[in-house]
Amino acid sequence: MIPGRRWGPGLWWSSTTGRHVSAGSNAMRTQLIVLDRDPDVAALAGRPVRLLWHTPRGQVRSWVPQIFARYTDGTALLADCPSHPDAGGAHALGAAEAVTEACAQIGWTYRRLPPLDDVLAANLKWLAGYRHPRNAGRPGLREAVLEAFTRPRPLLEGAEAAGDPIAVLPAVFHALWHRQLTTDLDTPLHERILVGPRDWSGPGKTGGAR
Repeated sequence: MIPGRRWGPGLWWSSTTGRHVSAGSNAMRTQLIVLDRDPDVAALAGRPVRLLWHTPRGQVRSWVPQIFARYTDGTALLADCPSHPDAGGAHALGAAEAVTEACAQIGWTYRRLPPLDDVLAANLKWLAGYRHPRNAGRPGLREAVLEAFTRPRPLLEGAEAAGDPIAVLPAVFHALWHRQLTTDLDTPLHERILVGPRDWSGPGKTGGAR
């Protein structure tokens, strides 16, 4: 931990790349979770570049965006992860303008990603704990889980239909992380929350950061 900060730098294991991405704050880690779960994201990196530019007065300024994401269609995102809209003050907002202009010149996008709602953030962090392939379970369990939720039904009811809930629930959360199943992530996860197949349109959808 760094004195005065609630969360220190660390590494995030990405299920997208199978590698670690550096994360310098809780807000940055939360946005990495969102991007890591986005099926359109193909690569992630933390603090990948430093941009230098001159102000109209000839002063040299620099900025290091927090996240780089490459999408499957070849487009790219540079992003910062403020903990609140005004984080960083005038310097950060001025840097955002400069980075936006630089990205536009090479066909990239720059965004200051807004903080997530507390419930959504908590749900994504929970599912992220099951992102590793080991949570898919024994051979055949994935298929049993998907079969159990071919129609929307309560989380625990579907898990029991697929086998012993102690063994099955990690596989259900793994499938939810990878969007093989879906649920309303704007509602706190609980045993009675409805879970359905990938293409179920009932619950709220949580997209990526694009």
